[in-house]
Amino acid sequence: MSTTERNYRDPNFLTGHIREIIQFYHPVCMDHEFGGFINQLRDDGTVFDRLTKHLVGTCRFVFCFSVASMMLNSDEYRLCAAHGVKFLLNRHRQRDGGFAWLMRGHDVVDSTNHCYGHAFVLLAAATATKAGVDASDELFEAVWDVLETKFWDPSSQLYVDEIKGGDWTSIDGYRGQNANMHLCEALLASYEATNSHKFLDRAEILARRICVDIAASANGLVWEHYHADWSHNWSYNRDNPRDLFRTYGFLPGHFTEWSKLLVILDRYRPNEWSATRAEQLFGAAMNTAWVPSTGAINYTFGPDGRILDTDQYYWVFAETLAAAALLAIKTQNDDYWLWYDRAWSYADRHFVDHKHGGWYRVLDRNGKRYSDRKSPPAKTDYHPVSACYEVLQALLADGSECQLPSAGRADASAV
Repeated sequence: MSTTERNYRDPNFLTGHIREIIQFYHPVCMDHEFGGFINQLRDDGTVFDRLTKHLVGTCRFVFCFSVASMMLNSDEYRLCAAHGVKFLLNRHRQRDGGFAWLMRGHDVVDSTNHCYGHAFVLLAAATATKAGVDASDELFEAVWDVLETKFWDPSSQLYVDEIKGGDWTSIDGYRGQNANMHLCEALLASYEATNSHKFLDRAEILARRICVDIAASANGLVWEHYHADWSHNWSYNRDNPRDLFRTYGFLPGHFTEWSKLLVILDRYRPNEWSATRAEQLFGAAMNTAWVPSTGAINYTFGPDGRILDTDQYYWVFAETLAAAALLAIKTQNDDYWLWYDRAWSYADRHFVDHKHGGWYRVLDRNGKRYSDRKSPPAKTDYHPVSACYEVLQALLADGSECQLPSAGRADASAV
């Protein structure tokens, strides 16, 4: 079937796509020598690095296998998730209670306590709990204790970003929205897993602080980097704009990711601001970064609105299509389904590897690949798996999983 004939809103397509992604990684990703997973795969699925174990990558594999076990009713994938939970508890977890950022085999090469990494531990634990994965409760309790006692800052009502040293006293002055955004995601998943309102309460606090209170000082947009007092740091990484986890500039992909999270928050905690902010952030992303002539979405833009990076990243399209679908269902505005189909159409033509499976990580402005490394450390295709999962959950919550919108199939000519 050509990409112009797909119905991207069909639950069978979405579950099938989750299956295709997992089949690219499994079973080659299973590391039975050192434990955990082998993340570093080329386009054809061959391994280019067996030893690197990134905390985020381990967590994302646990997430992906947990989702696959639920969506595909697979005991095998549930066991794969349990394999990852065991590695998080027995290898990544350190004596001080934190989870090591980077390992090589069994050796810790970077023990820095990153809030971003611990956010993904919480997401992995929550999703594994939903899937009924063994030992997920122990992981959940361990990481929540660390987040609550070490990273949470009651004075700012946000989480600090980085803590060095085994005594947890060396708190870096950098503050970032990215870690807090992913903690909002993990907290929403924790609420879904436990029905405990303390997680929903905290998710709402983070969303309001980042997307309302602090964004008010940037014309309603979400900047990435801040000083210790949460004032905007407009120059951070200006000389290193492509830092993987602390990219310089406004990231439209984070605008749409927040849009998705705000709609999920509104599902459980309806209020007067979250859906409105979701639409505003989505609109700002598309108005600034979308390229109508090609369907591309530019990666970053500066404080002056000038596009800085025209590369295309896989996760941006995954988050955009998820946000568009959730907004379409929430608002009943079919324009969002057009955005959904546009994002899927571009991704299907340029990012999805229809021969081997999985998504390519990054393309240039013309949709061409830079390398054959499909999955460098930490990738795992968590973003497209999450996107498919959240769209399926939104359709289910809406009661329309068998009554799909009638706007038709994605048409590549539309972009």
